[in-house]
Amino acid sequence: MLYFFQQDDLAQGAQEVEPVVEEKTLSLFDLMLSGGLGGQIIIGILFILLFAAVYIYFERLFAIKAATEVDQNFMLQIKDSVLNGNIESAKIRCAQTNSPVARLTEKGISRIGSPLEDINTAIENAGRLEVYKLEKNVSILATIAGAAPMIGFLGTVIGMVLAFHELATSSGQAEMGLLAEGIYTAMTTTVAGLIVGIIAYIGYNHLVVKTDKVVHQMEATAVDFLDLLNEPA
Repeated sequence: MLYFFQQDDLAQGAQEVEPVVEEKTLSLFDLMLSGGLGGQIIIGILFILLFAAVYIYFERLFAIKAATEVDQNFMLQIKDSVLNGNIESAKIRCAQTNSPVARLTEKGISRIGSPLEDINTAIENAGRLEVYKLEKNVSILATIAGAAPMIGFLGTVIGMVLAFHELATSSGQAEMGLLAEGIYTAMTTTVAGLIVGIIAYIGYNHLVVKTDKVVHQMEATAVDFLDLLNEPA
């Protein structure tokens, strides 16, 4: 009996002295702050670029979405007014519709009586202006998509320079904390730069697709209007 009690006491003592290993977790915010001053500056710049990219994307997305909303009966009403010789009514209908298609049609109506080539040229010029309005600031997204990873890689280079500088100045006995700070700077800025670049790249291509849809809509409207003028009276 004494032997069994001694075994139980030894097992209980072993459990009491067993060290408790605490799992250390590192949040994203702590990770960004672990890169030192250089890394924090790079991360700050990337956050500004991310905010600009998100703002431009949604601002342009809503503008393009509004440009695609056209009444399905719009061209039918314009056709009836033009065929009936009621040009002023057609102009008023275009002025009441705030869309690129309506502005292109109004430009064509204002040139009725001129040669078809002149009308076509006027519509094309108006179309270029409308496309320019739709693509406003979209090129900034492309710039951010290319610049953000490069800024992140700049942080990588800075971090590695700091790490190797610490090794060089300490005769191979660098403090691990300072060495890790340089490596943190290198890694966190690279990840942040790639994330911002990917978001801006996806947003840019999505807006390009949406803009192309509006452009095709305007081209179809221009063709319909020119066909309307070519119809026999």
